[in-house]
Amino acid sequence: MSKKIVVITGSPRKNGNSFAMTDAFIKAAEAKGHTVTRFDAAFKKADGCRACETCFSTGKACTFDDDFNTIAPAILEADVIVFTMPVYWYSIPAQIKGVIDRIFSMVVGGKDIAGKECALITCCEEDDMSVMDGVRIPIERMAAFNKWKMAGEVLIPGVLNLGDIDKTEGCKKATDLANAI
Repeated sequence: MSKKIVVITGSPRKNGNSFAMTDAFIKAAEAKGHTVTRFDAAFKKADGCRACETCFSTGKACTFDDDFNTIAPAILEADVIVFTMPVYWYSIPAQIKGVIDRIFSMVVGGKDIAGKECALITCCEEDDMSVMDGVRIPIERMAAFNKWKMAGEVLIPGVLNLGDIDKTEGCKKATDLANAI
């Protein structure tokens, strides 16, 4: 069954390690017949949530009109949402955090977003797998809160420099994740 997949990236390095895994995931997902829409959050304007709770009062997800309002409709229509990012200072990069925080607008706006699948693709410089907890745990908790099923996670340690991902199973695991969806 073909699914609508939204991929939201959080890296500003277009040739970086998380982008390589993202590209592998998308290529495999499209080859399987899924429709993939990609948003590179680092190249969009999507500030953090201002907690005004006026979500959808203007017909758009957020009354503060920026690029999140182009991402929100895709999230609402998606069967699967995939977040891809490197770990920045033991946490979620600011480039994607505004998009993640503003998914709150769908809750406040009373949108039924339960039943979606969610996946995570992330990497970090250090070899310690727990370094990715600062990304993994918030994504897992958000998925649980929204009643999304975690479809899978690709967690790759030990990559920093461009091309380091090629020395790992990262792209293969991203391809495997796409094939499992």
